[in-house]
Amino acid sequence: MSEDKINYKEIIEKIKPELEKVVNFLSKELQKIRTERASPSLVENISVEYYGKTYPLKQLAAISIPQPREILIQPWDKSYIEEIVKSLQKITIGVSPVVDKTLIRITLPPLSEEFRKDLIQLAVQKQEQVRKTIRKWRDEAWSEIQEVFREGNMSEDDKFKGKKELEELIKEFQEKIGEMIEKKRKEIEV
Repeated sequence: MSEDKINYKEIIEKIKPELEKVVNFLSKELQKIRTERASPSLVENISVEYYGKTYPLKQLAAISIPQPREILIQPWDKSYIEEIVKSLQKITIGVSPVVDKTLIRITLPPLSEEFRKDLIQLAVQKQEQVRKTIRKWRDEAWSEIQEVFREGNMSEDDKFKGKKELEELIKEFQEKIGEMIEKKRKEIEV
């Protein structure tokens, strides 16, 4: 092999961290989708405007789950309460925040069948979004392998081995995503 021969494995290895980022993104997005059980992730990243600046809720308050369907928000400073409540009223988890002196309490109602379907549909939309991103990375890697082959820096055998290995990697990540969506679907349907 001459010095300028390029191994298809290097090209494939370059996209692995990007594929991991896609899976991590989906994981975070799915945490934001409501189930029957309360979770801090439903509210912790909600943007709260305070004195002209925007902060994620978790920077302004302690968030706890005292009961399976209850979220308790305890602002660090009681002057945050009004703005936090305004921000919470804008989100679409189907709840109304209740102010109890220096606390904000959110009680999650049981999910209606229609709301469950909407939440599952939202999860499926997130899945399609990340699948498009994975296809983009696959196409980019395959184009690079083909380009290296056209330039004579890779054998035809290596090109096809690269294609096979790339497809196996993509399949592995698609399966991870499918499992994540299925797990979320079960959490919503419970």
